[in-house]
Amino acid sequence: MHLNDAIKNRKSTKKFSHRKPDWRDIIECVEAARHAPLAGGIPTLKFILVSGKEKINMIAEACQQDFVSDVRYIVAVASNPSLVKKSFGERGEIYARQQAGAAIQNFLLSIEEKKMAACWIGHFNENQIKRELKIPDNANLEAVIPVGYEFKKEKPSKKPSMDFTLNFEKYGNKKMKGIKKLDV
Repeated sequence: MHLNDAIKNRKSTKKFSHRKPDWRDIIECVEAARHAPLAGGIPTLKFILVSGKEKINMIAEACQQDFVSDVRYIVAVASNPSLVKKSFGERGEIYARQQAGAAIQNFLLSIEEKKMAACWIGHFNENQIKRELKIPDNANLEAVIPVGYEFKKEKPSKKPSMDFTLNFEKYGNKKMKGIKKLDV
């Protein structure tokens, strides 16, 4: 699959089949996440692969989203920004979050490439999940990602137009000015 196809076809799946993914494929997707940009070259992320049904059900409850319990695997993504903050001060917290977003997107695109399905969940009871997964207090839970196979192929949701997304030279400027011709 080409990168552009993975980007355009990736979607948040909320209806999963009972087919169990091969855990090795998920680990290969984590490998793709490792190649995301790192602020100052400092790694901050841990990807936690969860397969125990009891833990999955607890995480689904903490997410307040029932479909999460329908999968065989969940990947929880945690970051510890302390080393980045040591190098960059308080902005290190922002850099660690940006790093997490880039790594999660790499992970999701790799999931799409392998014809699996996932959903990036950011709404959850962080303390409940951190307790269950033994994530330290100084780490942030960045995402919970149920992974499986889509129950029924659906089209990706409509995305914002380029008019909405792209501005030129300043915020809100939707038109690109003509390029001046030079007399040579």
